[in-house]
Amino acid sequence: MAQLTGIRKMVVAFAAVFVSASAAIPAPSATALSMQTGAITSQPIGHYEFCQTHRAECEIKSKSTTAPRVTDFGWSVIRQVNLAVNREITPMTDMDLFGKDEVWSYPAGSGDCEDFVLLKRKKLMEKGFSASDLLITVVRKPDGEGHAVLTVRTAQGDFILDNLDNEVKLWTKTPYRFLKRQASFNTGRWVTIENGAEVLVGSVGN
Repeated sequence: MAQLTGIRKMVVAFAAVFVSASAAIPAPSATALSMQTGAITSQPIGHYEFCQTHRAECEIKSKSTTAPRVTDFGWSVIRQVNLAVNREITPMTDMDLFGKDEVWSYPAGSGDCEDFVLLKRKKLMEKGFSASDLLITVVRKPDGEGHAVLTVRTAQGDFILDNLDNEVKLWTKTPYRFLKRQASFNTGRWVTIENGAEVLVGSVGN
């Protein structure tokens, strides 16, 4: 009985965040709403090492290619998670925390950009979002520095959760060049983003 109750709660949570006729975040009609992904590419070393200790999280496979339509309530959950994690976690480099670079881990009070992403992803999965629609993404900032954000894949477009911005934005409305992200079909694989640079050029004039 307890197991059935848990399943019912999961079904209710899923229904609450997906499949709505309207969205709280309207999708603009200009540029591409979704990233165009390409071939399998290299997995960041930090993610590879993270997967050695969190294997179950890196072995999730999906055959679905259709992104879900998020409800108004789902958008409020996404915004709340982004804002809450940004407020709860103090930015700190891996070198300061661990004495070395590229340590991807769930933050305990402080962490760098990848750690923010991992925690947001975990919290959204607990709210009923699918791992195949919560994709760790590597970008390049305008100053050339590498950075990590979380892409939420939806029928309304790809939206970005960023520790440098409390607002959830369509990916084309960010200042980044998008390089690669987790594959939606396999959480342990990574794919290139083919139109990342083109969108950046177009967004400069906006």
